[in-house]
Amino acid sequence: MKKTSLPYVTLFSLLALALLLSIAIGSVFISPADVWRGLIGQGVNETFKTILWSIRLPRTVLIALVGAALAGSGAAYQGLFRNPLADPYLIGVASGAGLGAVLAMSIQWPYTTLGLLSVPAAAFIASLLTVSMVYLFAQIGSQASMSNLILAGVAVSSFTGALTSFLMLRSNSELHRAISWLLGGVSLASWPAILALIPYLALGLTVLVLSGHALNLLQFGEDQATQLGLDTRRAKIIIILAASLVTAAAVSFAGIIGFIGLIVPHVIRLLWGADYRRILPLSLLGGASALLLADVLARVVLAPQELPVGIVTALAGAPFFLWILRRAKSQGQS
Repeated sequence: MKKTSLPYVTLFSLLALALLLSIAIGSVFISPADVWRGLIGQGVNETFKTILWSIRLPRTVLIALVGAALAGSGAAYQGLFRNPLADPYLIGVASGAGLGAVLAMSIQWPYTTLGLLSVPAAAFIASLLTVSMVYLFAQIGSQASMSNLILAGVAVSSFTGALTSFLMLRSNSELHRAISWLLGGVSLASWPAILALIPYLALGLTVLVLSGHALNLLQFGEDQATQLGLDTRRAKIIIILAASLVTAAAVSFAGIIGFIGLIVPHVIRLLWGADYRRILPLSLLGGASALLLADVLARVVLAPQELPVGIVTALAGAPFFLWILRRAKSQGQS
């Protein structure tokens, strides 16, 4: 096996395992053999078929897409800001997208594919405004330092979170279900939600994967990247738009899930190098796998009660964040 293909084989295998566990594990266990028979439509009873196609598969597909989106956008933000701590959650983009999504939900669009499309659209606009504010507040000269970026992200997240809470307190009973959604729930998992999500992710993630070369050049600084032939202003705008689009789409249907966009790209960079042409596609595979496994854990840790997956990722991600922060600090002092 070629060394260049090993990371992809490893992560594809992990993703296959995570998909199988996500489909099989729940209040009713479905064996791998029954999963296969249900997928091909042979030899399973109607109860298993209903659980598989109406509950497990939509949830599994949605979680995998959201994990890929968050990890891909996290990798892009880290490369764009040249900051290993940049992530949709930490810099406030996810909170801004959540505010936009709650605003759209408060209008009570019909639960159709067309109605569902309005939620990520509103989240996208809000996420663009948020990332612009964070970068503007963090910028000193032409650069945004690590500490300023995190502080600005915390401040903007607090502000947007307060607005979101105010909207929910003022809302009717229908919008109160957004509480579990904001904690990283998947109450909106359904085939119409997936159909509404796919166009945003297909466009945004394709742009991000194709931006690997531009992100590599940006690691040398804007001046040198320009000398190497990159239109830095255009590249940055495209990457911000694409990363914000996929973040907004993910938040719209799965709530605010933290740390996937921080942990996955960072681990991939440590294991397989800093080439963004490799980091971005590997982050999609790793993000899907990581969030699927976190969701499985959320189902079983307090079974039959189910935790919001955002709580699981926060419990795992917070110590990892502190480790990265300490590591970055020690490297800066050396």
